[in-house]
Amino acid sequence: MKQHRENRDVPITSRKEYEFYLEADRLSLEIPRRRPRLFGDEIWKFQRLLRTMEYTLNCRRSLLWRPYLSFLSIRFHRMSMRLGYTIPPNVFGPGLAIAHRGTIVVNSCARVGANCRLHVGVNIGTSAGTERVAPTIGDNVYIGPGAIIFGRIQIADGVAIGANSVVNRSFTDPFITIAGAPARKISDHGTEGLVIRGTEMAGQDRGG
Repeated sequence: MKQHRENRDVPITSRKEYEFYLEADRLSLEIPRRRPRLFGDEIWKFQRLLRTMEYTLNCRRSLLWRPYLSFLSIRFHRMSMRLGYTIPPNVFGPGLAIAHRGTIVVNSCARVGANCRLHVGVNIGTSAGTERVAPTIGDNVYIGPGAIIFGRIQIADGVAIGANSVVNRSFTDPFITIAGAPARKISDHGTEGLVIRGTEMAGQDRGG
């Protein structure tokens, strides 16, 4: 199975993909358990609920599913408020790893690829005066604490974004590190060792 698609507008389009996203997220979070604990694992529970929202929105469109979707939406809103996240469905590819609880704000028009590691204080948003102009971010990207990324920009695969960076222009060279305000390239070393590629491990577990 193809692990992600260039068209990231609707990440999950089948039950099989839903299960793959759940497994890739679990592995990227480095969680050995198959099910969350009754107490704890709040971030993992949030990510599982996010994927369930995406699957239901994208694949269960009949009126029969409306009550269930309303139930999920209420749960998702409450958990988002408790953890401090504003993360809409259908933005992140498989293998998402949210490192900590705390404020994270992501615009619904942003598109982020597989195996993103996301830290507290991150803001991925639009340019001033716009509502639907948001970044497109590649696979295997590390976004450090406090980073602000905004506008009609592209970030290539394997880019590490340093803490408190302000990224307002595209970086199309893969496997580099950027940092600063405004951000600039500071290293040819990308995200090796900074992100867990859960999609690759999930693909191996599924027999390729």
